[in-house]
Parts: sequence; structure tokens; C-alpha cells
Amino acid sequence: MIVATADDRLTELEARHRQLHDEVYQLERRAFLTPEEQRLIAELKKQKLLAKDQLYAARRAAEVCC
Repeated sequence: MIVATADDRLTELEARHRQLHDEVYQLERRAFLTPEEQRLIAELKKQKLLAKDQLYAARRAAEVCC
């Protein structure tokens, strides 16, 4: 069993948030979006917000414990 350190978790969450940001950005640059692409952007934004919330929670937890 592999136990991730707090720094590993923060790095993972930051990378996930950045990946989602990049995906949203690439889709939003298009002149026209299909309804499916519009739904995809909405879902990606929800995932991005969740990743951001998890990132902030992990940062708070790291500050408290150390």
C-alpha cells in the first residue's frame, strides 16, 4: 500500500486543476460549440471547482498539522 504525503496530494490536486483549466480553455477558444461540447465545458468546470475546493482543503489541513 502506498501512502501519499501531503505534498504529493497537493501536487496531484494542482496538476488536476491545471489540466481541467487547460481543457476548458481549449474548448472555450472555439468560435462555435456543439451542445455536447457545451455540456462538456459545464462538467469540466464543475470538476475544476471540486478540484479547487479539495486543493484548498488539503492546504488548510497541511497548515494545521505541520
